[in-house]
Amino acid sequence: MKLIKIKRKTRSEQRHTPKMGSLETKVTYIKKTLFNVIPIETVHKYRETYYGEIKDCEDCLLSK
Repeated sequence: MKLIKIKRKTRSEQRHTPKMGSLETKVTYIKKTLFNVIPIETVHKYRETYYGEIKDCEDCLLSK
């Protein structure tokens, strides 16, 4: 039995970009978990664009 596992979860979020304004996109979080229950840290998060490209979430800000 492994103590630390990697989980991937996708959910919809409101994002804001300077060029397109406010948009709703699917954001995927990759997290390390302890005993498959307790989240330890977020390793990476990325989003799918309107055109189907994959981008890092650092390119856009959370909507205010």
